[in-house]
Parts: sequence; C-alpha cells; structure tokens
Amino acid sequence: MLLSQHLSKRVPSSPHWYRNYATAATASSKLNLPIDYGRTPILHHSASTLPKALGVPVNSISKRINLFQAVNDALRDALSIDEKVLLFGEDVAFGGVFRCSMDLANEFGSERVFNTPLSEQGIVGFAIGCAAEGMKPVAEIQFADYVFPAFDQLVNEAAKFRYREGSTGGQAGGLVVRMPCGSIGHGALYHSQSPESLFAHIPGLRVLMPRSPSQAKGLLTEAILHNNDPVIFMEPKVLYRAAVEYVPSETYSISLAKADVIKTGESLTVVSYGQPLYLCSDAISAIERETKGVEIELIDLRSIYPWDRQTVLASAEKTGRVVVVHESMTNLGIGAEVAATIQEGAFLKLEAPVARVAGWATHPGLSYDKFNMPDIASK
Repeated sequence: MLLSQHLSKRVPSSPHWYRNYATAATASSKLNLPIDYGRTPILHHSASTLPKALGVPVNSISKRINLFQAVNDALRDALSIDEKVLLFGEDVAFGGVFRCSMDLANEFGSERVFNTPLSEQGIVGFAIGCAAEGMKPVAEIQFADYVFPAFDQLVNEAAKFRYREGSTGGQAGGLVVRMPCGSIGHGALYHSQSPESLFAHIPGLRVLMPRSPSQAKGLLTEAILHNNDPVIFMEPKVLYRAAVEYVPSETYSISLAKADVIKTGESLTVVSYGQPLYLCSDAISAIERETKGVEIELIDLRSIYPWDRQTVLASAEKTGRVVVVHESMTNLGIGAEVAATIQEGAFLKLEAPVARVAGWATHPGLSYDKFNMPDIASK
C-alpha cells in the first residue's frame, strides 16, 4: 500500500472514507521522487523562523550549514566551554569518515581530540572510565553497525553505573557516544543499520536522533554540557550533507525531554524521528492537497528513550488516529512501544488501531537496500 494511502485511509473525508483495499498507482503517478531538501518545511530556509523554533534572540547571527557542520559546531562549542570535554574515536583527529570532527584536533590539541585503536569495546570502556572520573567524554563509533562489540560496556557498565553505585554518588553521566546510523541506499549489511530500539530497551541510557542541522547542534550541546545521563547520539548519515538550513551561530541547547510538534492537525497524528520525517512530510502534503479539510499532525520524538509520552498521547486523544513511522525494523521496534502506550493511554479516544510503517524485518542487502525502509510508495 502506498504510504500516502496508508495515512489517508485513516483520514475521514466523507461518511464512506474508509476502504479495505489498496489502490494501484496510475500510469501518470510519480512516486518516491527525491526529497527536495531545498523546499521541505522540515528545515529552516529563513533565519526568521529560528527565534520561535529554538528560543534564540531575534537578532541572533545564523548561517546556512549542513548536518555534519552543525555537529562540528556543537563539538567545537562544547570543547571551548568546558575543559573536561574530550573527543576521541577511530580517525577522529583527521576529521572522521564524515568530517564531523574536522579541524578540532588542530584547535584543541591531541590531548583532548585524538584517535583511538580500532576497538569499539576499548573506545567505550575508556570513555566510561573517563566519565566516572568526572570528564565529559564524547566517543565516536564510526558506524552504528560497529557498536555491537561495545554493547556489553554500554548496557552492563554505562547504563547500570549510577544504579549500582547507589548513595556513593558514582556515575558515568558525562558520557556521550555518537554514531552515524541508517541507510544511504548502498550500505548493505554493515553500513545501513539503525539499532536504536536495542538501546531504548535499557534503563539508564538516553537515546537521541536529530532530524536536521539546527536540531543536531542544540541536542548535542545539551547532551554534552547540561545532561547527567549516558547518551547514545545517533546521526542519520544520509542527512549529513543533504539537509541544509539556517542554524544559530551562538551556543544554544534543546531539551532532551520534549518531542517537537512540527506541524499541527486535527485529522491524524504521524509520529516519527530522523530522516523518515521528510518522507512523512511529503506524504502529508500530498494527502492534504488531495483531500479537502484534512489536517495532519506531525511529531518528531527527538528523544527515543526516554520519550515524551505526554505530547504523543495528547495528540492521539485529539486526532483519534495515529501512524508511527521509522526506518528501523518493524519487529519489536520503537513503533511497537509507541503504539502500545497509545492503546493503553488513549484507547477510548481512538477511532482506528494505531498503525506502524517501518523497515522490513530482514537484513539490508546491497542490491535491495533502498527497498528495506519506508518510503512514499511502501506499505
């Protein structure tokens, strides 16, 4: 079923709006066109929208940058503001695979920005030790697919540290582990994974995924400088260069506790995070053009765990219809948790079952990578 049809069949346009079948695309249909990042309403194409969206002063200086540059800005700000911040990982001193740490070793020296051996378990274990000693380590895992050797360190050490220490005050709350995640269409088995649900299962960790440059800078700054929990910071790699918008030049933070209502509506709620938000926005625009009177609400979770249940439940109660969209596998994914919470907390307000549109429960093969995630013409 087309994603736009999947959403639209939950939008009442007449007393007989519901159908139990999928309609075929006509010969003239144009599906899955590339996202027009230059026009999408997800991004700030003018600096005038920044004060309301981010709470920065009206006269703030801003610049148009992409997501990897925004990450670089946040890292530079954190290193400048707090001498306890350290940045390290494989090839980090050279700028990293995606250039997120470019020039930082020259600015802050090899004692604060440095390369590590090719050992994810060693990188995260060292970072936990630094955090336990009061530092603010920012550890980079080169790809999210490579994090699994460090899974034991994150789950059994970082997440449990404060709980285990009890009244001693010991904790590893200064830890941030960054990793590029998700598909770019040709990453295959070991460069396409989006394993956020594995970490979201674990109490004691915060799991974040920004959708844009301005969000990345604000969330990463907050995670490093003003947060007291170990953080898994997942960066959709396909957006590193594709998403370009105005971003405040000054240092600013975004709360890690609140979802963001990108667009308000009364007919249907769409909940997502990361890159699929752009696909959702395109599908919503198509539906609203074709169906008069329909207004669809779009929510970005931002914080995948802990997530903002109140905002999502309030929207579900208002619209009565919810679709959850994410790139990672549908089985036991974030969508299942959101759907279960809505069924429990807003069941009497629902007009239809909560639906999920997500990646297939299979490994991403090279030839079929692009078919393994939601798009406008999937489900």
